[in-house]
Amino acid sequence: MALQRRLQVITPRGTELAVVEAGDALIRVAFATTDMARVDQHFGSARGMAIYRLTQESAELVEAAQFGDQAQDGGEDKLVPKFECLQGCHAVYCAAAGSSAVKQLLALGIQPVRVAHGTRILDLLRELQTCLREHTPPPWMAKAVQRRQDDARRFDAMASEPWEEEG
Repeated sequence: MALQRRLQVITPRGTELAVVEAGDALIRVAFATTDMARVDQHFGSARGMAIYRLTQESAELVEAAQFGDQAQDGGEDKLVPKFECLQGCHAVYCAAAGSSAVKQLLALGIQPVRVAHGTRILDLLRELQTCLREHTPPPWMAKAVQRRQDDARRFDAMASEPWEEEG
């Protein structure tokens, strides 16, 4: 089944939550969940995803998606709406994932992370924030942070270059 509902949380510009310094690590992480509190779903048949934006000091829910009932039948078509929903995410936490889904996630630059069924999302968010604060991130997170820092430096370098106007 396709995506049934998708809620995106929009933070107005100029508010405290909307302002993130370029040096802050900004990670987007998804969780396969039915209740928005625990990781309790196999990726391929997940009925819901909760997506958080995470820095060292804050974690905010930015998106929630609900999918119809899905069988664990190896059908690849059911994965497409999930991949679309995960655009911009660096990792997805799930109770399990099939090898085909894992390969496709990695090709999209999304790290699948398997955790025990019922693991609390809040505990995982706190653990990830501790990794950011103590500079001990898992490899997928270190890569995401490095990419963000490289992008910030690249834009700073472009801004400092002289501009020529045609005229």
